[in-house]
Amino acid sequence: MSVTATPRPTGHPGYSQTMRRVPESAEAARKLVRAALAAWGQEGLIEDAALVITELVSNAVDHARLESIRVVVTRPSEALVRFGVVDRSRNVPYLRTDSNGDNTRGRGLLLVDALTDRWGTDRYRWGKQVWGEMTCD
Repeated sequence: MSVTATPRPTGHPGYSQTMRRVPESAEAARKLVRAALAAWGQEGLIEDAALVITELVSNAVDHARLESIRVVVTRPSEALVRFGVVDRSRNVPYLRTDSNGDNTRGRGLLLVDALTDRWGTDRYRWGKQVWGEMTCD
């Protein structure tokens, strides 16, 4: 697995790591998020951010194509942190609001929606990035 850091216009680096598209990658994604937030002095966001990235990785594991995903943590501005998962599927996730109590899966985006200030999907010709943003402490 490779980890890269690239400079951003705000002076803060962005962190990313390519991972296998398997459930166990959620732990590596949480470690990446924790490391980035600690480096930026945003420890207060770590617990919620770890839940968000876990859900985003889980969605990619369930619905993406190919064998790898890329986890990205950036600072689009001084006030925001963005967590994203890039995959090669163009299928856009949607927020499920059905109340089928028998189905224990499929509601991860409700958690992402609750814990982030905003979330969305950037579509690319070859795939997409699903992301969530949080306001810095």
